[in-house]
Amino acid sequence: LVLVIGDLHVPHRVQAIPDKFKKLLVPDKIQSVICTGNLCCKEQFDYLKSLSSDVHIVKGDFDEGNFPEHKVMTYHNWKIGVCHGHQIVPWGDIEAMSMLQRQLDVDVLVTGHTHKFSIVSHEGKLFVNPGSATGAYSGMQSDVVPSFVLLDIQEGRLTIYVYELVPSSKGDGEMELKVQELKHPPAE
Repeated sequence: LVLVIGDLHVPHRVQAIPDKFKKLLVPDKIQSVICTGNLCCKEQFDYLKSLSSDVHIVKGDFDEGNFPEHKVMTYHNWKIGVCHGHQIVPWGDIEAMSMLQRQLDVDVLVTGHTHKFSIVSHEGKLFVNPGSATGAYSGMQSDVVPSFVLLDIQEGRLTIYVYELVPSSKGDGEMELKVQELKHPPAE
């Protein structure tokens, strides 16, 4: 499993990743981590490293440190690119993201910055935004639903598991799991 996570903003906007998420994220289950950036502190970097020794992080607009602007990884026959997303203008725009996807020559482009989970299939390619794992507010919206994504990557299949904390009537955050399966190579 590959954990796709980002926009944590700890401790500037929130104190921590929700406990309900931490209980799901266990080291012996996660082979690799892809992070869209905005960790904002070394403790969050260390936490991701505790989940997997194979951690790929790109620089968010609030990160310090020597992270790259974008990165490309290959898992089986899937090429996955990652970029924080503040560099793609307009933010979250599929045509603008498609330009970067073509430049990186990837099957899947992972971006963050909007703090809003999304999966979009466009021109046979896949665009994944894991949202904000902490639910940190963004400049675009204050009611952010905490979310992250797990990818189960096989030779001819990519299964995406989306985890969101949706507020329950009790106010303690109810877990909702969405599953979407996509085939590779995508139909042209």
